[in-house]
This record gives sequence, structure tokens and C-alpha cells, in this order.
Amino acid sequence: MQTSTTKLIARKEGALGWLIFDNPERRNALTLDMWKGIPEVLGAFDADPEVRVVVVAGAGDKAFVSGADISQFESARSNSEADERYSALTDAAFGALAHLPKPTIAMIRGFCIGGGLAVALSCDLRIAADDAKFGIPAARLGLGYGFEGVRKLVSVVGPAYASEVLFTARHIDATDALRMGLVNKVVSVAELEATARGYAGTIAANAPLTVRASKLAIKEAVKDAEQRDLRALEAAIAACFESEDFAEGRRAFLEKRKPQFQGK
Repeated sequence: MQTSTTKLIARKEGALGWLIFDNPERRNALTLDMWKGIPEVLGAFDADPEVRVVVVAGAGDKAFVSGADISQFESARSNSEADERYSALTDAAFGALAHLPKPTIAMIRGFCIGGGLAVALSCDLRIAADDAKFGIPAARLGLGYGFEGVRKLVSVVGPAYASEVLFTARHIDATDALRMGLVNKVVSVAELEATARGYAGTIAANAPLTVRASKLAIKEAVKDAEQRDLRALEAAIAACFESEDFAEGRRAFLEKRKPQFQGK
């Protein structure tokens, strides 16, 4: 799969799609081109019926993503008008992650800072190595941290821990991240990829329409009641019961075998 930037790697391995940030010389800091490429890669994975789970990772052994490439801020975010254009790109990237109907797993090693943490929080699951470091340094840079980023952080860790992350701007180690609920699981560096692949493989083997409906239900559950699209959720649930996969699941249960789901 080709992308418009050489600093993103998009790779397909059976039912798994890999989105890899490939800027290791800058600890995978996100450039403008990388922000632009994220929706392109995710759109291709969404359109591919063979891809059932997307794993997001950083190249090398130093970082998942160390944040946005601050060296571009002088031109890209030098004033409020420029920042609006920059924010439109990042919003599109986060929107592509948030609205992807397929499950996403952030596989985190090393630094996961600022925009990198925002990317990880936009994924459904976060698996971290024990060398991972998390943080949002906005308070040390004088940046105004946007509402959507704060909302997502609060939805994952709650207001007290969100306050700690944002007010202190400190680096949080993997142990504290697990305690806060910032990540789902912490493993050794040696176990990280195998663990992420294990989670992805388990999810990919399940009924895709059910997983899709579950992701939609979780998304609607964290919205305010008046903003929930329950009609869309009810349609997604009904589609499960009307699917060939539901019939296959029943047959497999009765025949005491592993089901072979097709996503239809």
C-alpha cells in the first residue's frame, strides 16, 4: 500500500492492517505530511473487507510518537490563522481514527507524548511496553490544549487523573499509566509485539459485524444522551442477527468447532 508520505508505513498482514509512524530520527514526531497521511491509510483499511483490526505503532525502539514536530511550529502554528489550518489537519487525522468502524490497537513503546498520546487515546485499546513514557507538555510550551483532546483524556482516565496529566505536564511511566487506566495492559519490551498481535488476532477471529456494533455502542454510550444516534446502533445490532455470521456462530456452537466468520 502506497502513501503520500515516506514517513508513514501502511502494511497489510492477513486480517491485520499496520499503520506505522516512521520518523525514528525525530522519535516519530508527526510532521504535516504524516498528519495528512493518516486519513488516507485508514480510509484504505476501512475499504478493505479483509482487514478486520488496525494496529498503530512507531518505528524503532525509542518512541511510539514523541508528539508533533515542533520544528514546524514556527511556520505552521505561528499565529491563530496558521494554527486553524494546522488544527484542521490534526482534526481530520483524529477523526479518521475515531470514526473508523474497525477496532484499533495502539502498540506503544518508548515516548508517547503530546500528539502521540492523543493518537493513542483515539485508538480503542492501548498495549504498552514497560519502557513507555506518557505525557502532554502543553503547559510547558504555552499551548492551549483543545477541548476534544481534553474530553477524550477525561473519558479514558477521569477528571482527577486528567488534571494531573495536564497540570503537571510531567512524564508518566507505564506503571502509573496502567494505574490511571491510560493503557489496557503493560508487558515487557520483548513481549510487546506478540501481545499486540495476540489481541488483534483474537479480535479478528470474532464476528466482524458484532465487533463493529460493539464499537458503535461504546462510542454512543460516552456521548450525552441527546447526542446519541440510537437508530444507527439499533440498525447495526439488527444486522448482526440477520447475518450469515450469526447462522455460522450457531452452527459452530452446536458442532463444537471454531466458527469461520466472513463479516456478512
